[in-house]
Amino acid sequence: MSREDLANQLKIEREPTSRRRRQRGDSRWLVWAGAGVVAVAILGGVTWFLTVRPDLATVETATVQPAWTGAAARGSLLDASGFVQARREATVSAKIAGRVAEVLIQEGQRVTEGEVIARLDDSNARASLAQAEAQAGAAQASIGVAQATLEGAQATYSRVSGMPPGVIAAQTVQDDKTALNSATQNLALAKRQYAVSLATVDIYQRSEDDTVVRAPFAGVVTATAAQPGEIVAPVAGGGFTRTGICTIVDMDSLEVDVDVSESFISRVTPGMPASVKLDAYPDLEIPAQVITVIPTADPSKATVSVRVALKSKDPRVVPEMGAHVAFLSPAPAAANTGSTAAMLVPPDAVQTDDNGQSVVFVISGGKAERRAVRLGDHTSRGQIIVAGLSADEVVAVEGADELKDGAGVKIVKGS
Repeated sequence: MSREDLANQLKIEREPTSRRRRQRGDSRWLVWAGAGVVAVAILGGVTWFLTVRPDLATVETATVQPAWTGAAARGSLLDASGFVQARREATVSAKIAGRVAEVLIQEGQRVTEGEVIARLDDSNARASLAQAEAQAGAAQASIGVAQATLEGAQATYSRVSGMPPGVIAAQTVQDDKTALNSATQNLALAKRQYAVSLATVDIYQRSEDDTVVRAPFAGVVTATAAQPGEIVAPVAGGGFTRTGICTIVDMDSLEVDVDVSESFISRVTPGMPASVKLDAYPDLEIPAQVITVIPTADPSKATVSVRVALKSKDPRVVPEMGAHVAFLSPAPAAANTGSTAAMLVPPDAVQTDDNGQSVVFVISGGKAERRAVRLGDHTSRGQIIVAGLSADEVVAVEGADELKDGAGVKIVKGS
């Protein structure tokens, strides 16, 4: 190997300047990339914390709504719930037992007083009536026979009693007098028997009439029970005997029966104005008036029944509908504002503290404010608050039992 080849082997190759610069640039990029990852992680953590806020209580909320509108909102002293009842309602049956021949009504049909709603099989009644009428005819004919006999006896006695003494034997005169008296009694008896036969005809005529069932008053048929071919009777019997043909309700006698807590019954007096709303038609407000306070209490519920009359009729109101009654102040009050008006909230929004005080948590500015409230009636629409809340305030519902006064909250759902 020559000296020149040996020198070439010992020679150190140096990288070009551009390559060394590129390697230094790669190192710097890795440093910046790492710093970016750390910054993104920090920013993500901050964003997650601000979004999730694990330090805040999570609640669902609801907006406070007025419990009543219109007349009821002007001066509601008390709210209660109950049902629409018909004061005049009858299950109609026949006066006699028999087989149903015709049913002339159906559910929902309006009937007038005295209208025929059903007929029973009257074949037996007609036969009995015909027999009674025949007996009455025979009794009437017997009157004619007795009358003719009496007239003959009178003529005979008049003839013999007018003859001089000794011409007719005294016994004959006595016998003719006796025959006259007997004919007189027979005529009276025939007349009595005829009167009895007429009474019998009337009885069987009534039995015939009783096979026709009529509406006792005007109303609406709400249920039918019997069908043609079934046996009905005015009292319960064995087998498949029915006691009623249909049920009729007088829609003009509808009223509302509500149960009022004993604690508030002192606010209700007969004649005071009221307002009724139905569960089925919450936008329908019906003016009403208290009829009477039933003078007895239900010990199992600690309530007193109150009857409320509807002052206007509406075809949408039917028996057994759920209803809510607002008892109004006697004099129309100015429109209530603020917490003096009755409000409606979900039942879960109301909590009870250690002292038995009912409270809700009003959400404002991201914080919970503890608010003492006075409860009204618990209805199917929610819990009525008679004092302590205003319309459009926001209250905590789900999660309210974990809140404290002044606690920060995070709303996850509201209504």
